[in-house]
Amino acid sequence: MPKMKTKSSAKKRFKTTASGKVLAAQAGKRHGMIKRTRKFIRDARGTTTLSAPDAKIVKGYMPYDR
Repeated sequence: MPKMKTKSSAKKRFKTTASGKVLAAQAGKRHGMIKRTRKFIRDARGTTTLSAPDAKIVKGYMPYDR
């Protein structure tokens, strides 16, 4: 059987933790920072874990990622 292909866009954007959770960058920080509050910008630093339904979709894109 041939191997399944990994979606290149997904492997660049998401990372799986050892416990199986999916990490992703915070949304809403690409542009338009002037209209965002200081609190929003501060809280949106780093990465966040995806919700279970979203993580299930992403795991389908990366079949061999742990």
